[in-house]
Amino acid sequence: MDSVRSSSLRPLSRRLRPLAYGLVAVIGLILVFTWSALQVQVTLAGFLNGESVWSKAQKQVVIDLSAYVESGDAQRLAAFNENYGLLISDGWARDAIASGVYDRARVDEAFTRGKILPQAKPGMIFMLRCCTNTPHMHEAVSVWRAADGPLHQLGLIAKEVAQAYARGRPDQAWIEAQQERINSLNNELEPLTKRFSLEVAQGAIWLGRVLFASVFSAALVASLLWLRMARRILMRIRGTEERYSLLFDSAADAIVMVDDASGRILGANRTALQWTGKTMESLIGVNLSMLFVPLLHRADGAVTGELQGPNGDVRPVEMRSSVTHWGTQLVRQSILRDITERVNLEQQRRIASEALAGIAEGVIIADASRRVTRVNAAHIRMTGFTAQALRDVRFDDLRSLPDGLPLPASVWEVIDAEGNWVGEVRSRRHDGSIYPELLSISAIRDPEGQVQHYVAVINNISTAKANEQRLQYMAAHDPLTSLANRAEFERRCVQAVAAAERQRGMVAVLFIDLDAFKAVNDSYTHAIGDHLLVKVAERIAYELGDRGVAGRIGGDEFTVLLPDLHSREQASALAGRLLTTLAAPVVVGEYELALSASIGIACFPLDGADVPTLITNADAAMYAAKTEERNAFRFYSPRMQADARRRIALASELRTALAENQFHLVFQPTVELRSGRIVAVEALLRWHHPRRGLIQPGEFIPMAEKLGLIRRIDQWVLQAACTQMYLWDRDGLPPLRMAVNVSANWFGQANFVDDIRTLLESRRLAPDRLMLEITEGAILRLGEEMERVLHSLHALGVGVAIDDFGTGYSSMSYLKLRAIAYLKIDQSFVAGLPEDGSDGAIVEAMLTLCRKLDISPIAEGIETEEQHRFLLRAGCAEGQGFLYSRPVEPEVIAQLLTSSRRAGGSHLRLVPPEAG
Repeated sequence: MDSVRSSSLRPLSRRLRPLAYGLVAVIGLILVFTWSALQVQVTLAGFLNGESVWSKAQKQVVIDLSAYVESGDAQRLAAFNENYGLLISDGWARDAIASGVYDRARVDEAFTRGKILPQAKPGMIFMLRCCTNTPHMHEAVSVWRAADGPLHQLGLIAKEVAQAYARGRPDQAWIEAQQERINSLNNELEPLTKRFSLEVAQGAIWLGRVLFASVFSAALVASLLWLRMARRILMRIRGTEERYSLLFDSAADAIVMVDDASGRILGANRTALQWTGKTMESLIGVNLSMLFVPLLHRADGAVTGELQGPNGDVRPVEMRSSVTHWGTQLVRQSILRDITERVNLEQQRRIASEALAGIAEGVIIADASRRVTRVNAAHIRMTGFTAQALRDVRFDDLRSLPDGLPLPASVWEVIDAEGNWVGEVRSRRHDGSIYPELLSISAIRDPEGQVQHYVAVINNISTAKANEQRLQYMAAHDPLTSLANRAEFERRCVQAVAAAERQRGMVAVLFIDLDAFKAVNDSYTHAIGDHLLVKVAERIAYELGDRGVAGRIGGDEFTVLLPDLHSREQASALAGRLLTTLAAPVVVGEYELALSASIGIACFPLDGADVPTLITNADAAMYAAKTEERNAFRFYSPRMQADARRRIALASELRTALAENQFHLVFQPTVELRSGRIVAVEALLRWHHPRRGLIQPGEFIPMAEKLGLIRRIDQWVLQAACTQMYLWDRDGLPPLRMAVNVSANWFGQANFVDDIRTLLESRRLAPDRLMLEITEGAILRLGEEMERVLHSLHALGVGVAIDDFGTGYSSMSYLKLRAIAYLKIDQSFVAGLPEDGSDGAIVEAMLTLCRKLDISPIAEGIETEEQHRFLLRAGCAEGQGFLYSRPVEPEVIAQLLTSSRRAGGSHLRLVPPEAG
């Protein structure tokens, strides 16, 4: 970089220096005058505040002294002395400052006593010392001094009055005389006070005008002088600039002047503005590095790079720089020359040389004999073969078709005809390993059409092939158990059926459903259920071995395909083994679980000619096994299909039943065992089908749970039960407690308690008259959410009863919750009373538990007088069963309540048993 000295006789900074000095002087003068004005204003504020305090104190001494003369009150004398002392200290401070000899501490104490602003003290001392002869200030001080005499007289009167009151109360004539003296002195002080206030205010106004005029005049004079000096200096500079601009702007290359320290552009010629697409105003101050990107520093000092142009365009340039001085500023003059043509030529050569090396795919260049002449870096990474290692080797010798055969002559025929061939091959690496490869071969010909070179592009597709296989596996297998999914199972069934049809053989499809798997999910977590399904799948696959295909088609439903059978007994033998192995206890985590399975079997061609029919019929056979016995298997029969169609129809008709209100409620009384009085009823759902007649809940409730309709049914039952209670109350019947069964599906909803509250308020029912029954398994399934709901129900006042207690997966922890108000003893424990000692012991233990936890027990299924007496002796409070009444219509409940009220109540045969 060259260094050039500026040709200017004097640096610009030196030529402008007087201008800067003058500007500093002007600003300094204005600041001094402004500061002085502010100090004077603070002093005036101090005088005005002191004047206000002095005037108020003067008025107050007259008032306090007059009151003291009249009453002799010592507090009035103290108040007078306080204000009098303030006035005397102000007068002393005034005279002491004017004399020039004073104690500064005493003066500060006097100013503090007179409530003078601390910031105003220096200015007030200066004005009292030096400015007492200015307009209005002289008059104010004179008036102030004139008031000293009357104030002194008031002090003497105070002493005389104090002495008089010390001897006793003076006579009224003397008091009046003193009052006359005080009034006379006040008449002297009052005009002095007013004139003092007026002079201080006028003085402040006068001084403010003087200060403003002084500051304005000084600023005006200083500004005019500076402007005159600036005009002369700038006129001399302008001639130099014009001569420089003419030479600067006529250059063909772009020239920019850059501050050497910061790199910011100080100026540019017309060519630089055209190339960058900027105006001079927008270019000045921009860092040159924002516009010029250096790419290569040459040995001769030139720098090759890119200049940013308008609209994001880039211009290749060569920059040469030299350093000069503008005054004391070090400036770099950069000259940029357009080298677009040179760069284009170099770029074309570089692209040609680097294209092969930079491509991500492996590239092989071979001669007309297909012998390798060059390979790129990607090819070396993929295969381990360098160009030297492949010298004189034909690249197609290292490759074969996916089946291992050499590349056929047809490949080269296609290239000759079409110029290109693409296909999957097997390629060998340098270490001898084989990998799948996508190979593309193209021919490069001379002007006569003869092949000069072959270019082969290779891609390693090992990962893609592995991903393809993994996706194919995932698409065909269940992600949890790794068994075949529904689509894959059906595909394998289609193949097996087609083979059996050709060979006149037999195929069996087994449909497996776990018994009570829902109870596992309800009692434990779904994670435990998933682990259990994995264990079941492992056992099925182990028993099946390689003799068939096992699949999981959803939930806890599994399928097995047995091809190439000779008899149905082979299928029944496998089904028996599966029942045995699935019934064995399974250890999942910390739990040991035992459950069974139901299996349905359908065989081709006897039970179906196609796969969908076989699976449907096997499902129907499984349902028959589950309904009739469980832990059993059944072969398909046509009757089962009718039952399956009936279930399918039932699912559709359930929605219709809800829409057309085909449900209704019956009520089974709960009696007080000791008195036989009806204390509650349990709402039981019935479905009167238009064609099938009465359908029991056990037939349609499981279907409703599968279809997700159980919540809507629960809501209907609760609304209908509360409406019936409202109607009974309206008819004047004794109030009853209503028990309503609620499923876990609705119980666990976030708005469940709000729905209950709204319903009770709309029917004007007390919350304690509603009892919600929920099974033990549902409580365990909902976990912490159940605890939150139970707390909310307890706060609302609604009681909760545990139904089917002790019949499933039990936990005692929830019995501690206060919302659990009732415990229903299942009829399976009541049925054996009183003969079965085990049932008796279990029931007595439950009753003892209820007494200890303050829970009301309710026994279910009481059918004999002996059961009634046993439960009464054991301490059971309430019960229900056929001994008292079967479920009846609401009108019958009304009759029972009316008759029991007349008859005094009886616990036997409230309603006769149903016929048959």
